[in-house]
Amino acid sequence: MPMQLYGRRYDNAQPIVLKTAAGRVARIAEVSVSDREARGWPWIGPGLLDVQVNGYGGQEFSASTLTVEKVRQISDAFAAFGVTRLCPTVTTQTSAVMLHALRTIRSACEECRELARRIPGIHVEGPFITPQDGARGAHPLSCIRAPDWDEFQRFQDAADGRVRILTLSPEYDEAPALIRRVADTGVIVSIGHTSANPEQIRAAVDAGARMSTHLGNGSHPMLHRLRNYLWEQLADDRLIAGIITDGHHLPPSVVKCLVRAKGPERCVLVSDISGQAGQPPGRYTSDFCDVEILPEGKLVIAGQQELLGGAALPTNVCVANVMTFAGVDLATAMRMAADNPAKLLGLEAGGLDPAMPADFVQFDLREHPEQGGRLTFDVRATVFDGELVYGAPSTP
Repeated sequence: MPMQLYGRRYDNAQPIVLKTAAGRVARIAEVSVSDREARGWPWIGPGLLDVQVNGYGGQEFSASTLTVEKVRQISDAFAAFGVTRLCPTVTTQTSAVMLHALRTIRSACEECRELARRIPGIHVEGPFITPQDGARGAHPLSCIRAPDWDEFQRFQDAADGRVRILTLSPEYDEAPALIRRVADTGVIVSIGHTSANPEQIRAAVDAGARMSTHLGNGSHPMLHRLRNYLWEQLADDRLIAGIITDGHHLPPSVVKCLVRAKGPERCVLVSDISGQAGQPPGRYTSDFCDVEILPEGKLVIAGQQELLGGAALPTNVCVANVMTFAGVDLATAMRMAADNPAKLLGLEAGGLDPAMPADFVQFDLREHPEQGGRLTFDVRATVFDGELVYGAPSTP
């Protein structure tokens, strides 16, 4: 159905009226209004693409309780955050649980064509990661195992080829050979939850690894000041860095350093949001351990306030935060959350030019002086494939 939206372009602040037809941008007209009027207009930009979503609303993707309906509910919930496409992330579990999750996501996509378009691929995070505490994160130690090509093939068969990202640690002797074979199939191999030394990191990239999973997180609390896997990944321009900018996983100063070191063109914002997210503050039982959502949205292991138990804040929060933390403008922040992940996956991103996919978000950016100038990204409407999937678009 044709649609008309208005807003200030995210890349140059020009007020526009945009019309869609057949899932594409049909026409864009620049509008002349006073600066005062323009400041009251919402912003409009490409829909966000989150390549690391573990679940939402009390449901993990990597769980024996996952159903087709739950897959739909989680995907639908993300439209409220301006996310038009996402990669369900199946994390370390028993082989039976992971295969169930992959088959269920596959079934959900086969049963609903729209959902299949909104899920461009699955991210498998583990089980081929480090067993060491700290770097292992919340992944269950009992389920971690060495890289295995046959097991990866079983994962891909269960997903009917929908696995697009595989996170592993290259510290294992088997890792370079597996990375090469997986990369040759077109799957993106990402380095994460690792205890690898610099030489192993370099060998992984030489074998075809292309990404770093939530760089700076899933790491040991103490590292050698010079010889460590963080510096090595930061220095390698062949690696795209996934970064969580929820304000809890990385201090603002670290976000600023990561973005400056990699350059915005090599950064992808991810929420890494947990299945416990979207629930009121309180204590919850998960498959990994008891966790607690604090009033400020921080998700921690229950009983203390420092050790994280996952992420609880969505992608739009990460966009606003990276503007504040790294000092980048809106266009750059949106590029890291929309264009860069689309390019990583070989997809066409939404945009604001004729014939581009009608895949965008209309939103307000609000500054809160009473909170130290904190920015919020408040979604008014989300459009995917020319159809409204959240909210009600504002008109002039």
